[in-house]
Amino acid sequence: MRRTALALALLVSLSALTAQAAEPFSFGVFGDTPYNRFERTHLPAVIAEMDAELLKVVIHDGDIKNGGERCDDALYEDRLSLFKGSYHPFVFVPGDNDWTDCHRPSNGAYDPLERLEKLRTVFFADPRKTHGQYPMAVDSQADNPAFSAYREHQRWQIGPVLFLTVNVPGSGNNFGRKKTPGAEYLARSAAVKAWIAAGFARARSARLEGIVLVMQANPDIEDFAEGKGNHAYRELLTQLLAETRSFPGQVLLVHGDSHVHRIDTPLRDPKDGSTVGNFTRVETFGSPFMGWVKVDVTPGSKPLFRPSGRPYAPKSGD
Repeated sequence: MRRTALALALLVSLSALTAQAAEPFSFGVFGDTPYNRFERTHLPAVIAEMDAELLKVVIHDGDIKNGGERCDDALYEDRLSLFKGSYHPFVFVPGDNDWTDCHRPSNGAYDPLERLEKLRTVFFADPRKTHGQYPMAVDSQADNPAFSAYREHQRWQIGPVLFLTVNVPGSGNNFGRKKTPGAEYLARSAAVKAWIAAGFARARSARLEGIVLVMQANPDIEDFAEGKGNHAYRELLTQLLAETRSFPGQVLLVHGDSHVHRIDTPLRDPKDGSTVGNFTRVETFGSPFMGWVKVDVTPGSKPLFRPSGRPYAPKSGD
C-alpha cells in the first residue's frame, strides 16, 4: 500500500511539473539604446512598460551607448543601476559600442580588452544570477575551467525552452584588421562555439521544444546564404546552420546592431539555397527608434515563438 501511495504521489508530482513546463510564457528583448540624452531620459519608461507585462525575463542585446560616447566606468555604473531597477530578471549581452570600439579617441582611447574585463566586473560580478529586483539563477560558462573568463556567456531554461547568451559583437566581431584573426577573437570564438554546442546538446537530450540564442551582432545572414558574408561570422553561422538542421525544435536568434527591427526567416543553406524552416530571427529596435519586442511562447504549438514589436511612444508632455 505504501509503495502504491508513493507511486501515485510521484505520478501526481511529475504531472504537475509537466503541466507547469507546458504553460505559455513571455519574455522581452531590446537593445541599441540609450544613445543620447533623450533616450537615457526615457529608457526608464521603456523598462516600466516591460515591468507592466507578465514577462519571465528581459534581455538587452547590447550597445548601452552610442559609438562616439566615452566608455567610462561611470557610464557602466549608470546603466547597471537602470538594469537593477527592472521588476523582472534582467540579462545584459555586451555589444561593440560597449567594449570593442572603446579604442576610439571619442570613446576615451581605452584598451578594448581592459574595457571588456571592466564590463565583466561591473555587469557579471555574480555570473550565476541576473540583474533586476527579483534576480533569477542562471548557468555561466565561467564554471568551465577551460572558459572561465567568459562570465557573460549565460544559460537558463524556462519550461521547454533553453536560453543562451553569447558575446558576439558587431563591428566585425573584433576579428582584427589583418587577414588572420587576432588572439582575442580566436579564444572567444572557441568559447562561443563550445557554449552553443553544449546548449544544443542539452536541448536535444532533454527533448526541449526551443532554443533562444541572443547576441549583439547582425551576422549578415542573408549574405551567408549566398556563400558570401563577413568572414568574422562565417564559422558561427556555419555552426548555427548545422545545429539548427539537427534540432527538431524551433530556434530563435535575437540580435541588434543594425537598428532595423524585423522578424523573419533568413537562414538558408548556401549549398542548395533551401530555407531552414525551424529558424526565426528577431532584430530589436535601435536608436533613433526606441522600443522592445515581446516574445510569446506557447509550448506544443507551431510557431512556438510569436514575437511582436512594441515601439515606444513618449506620453504627451514627456
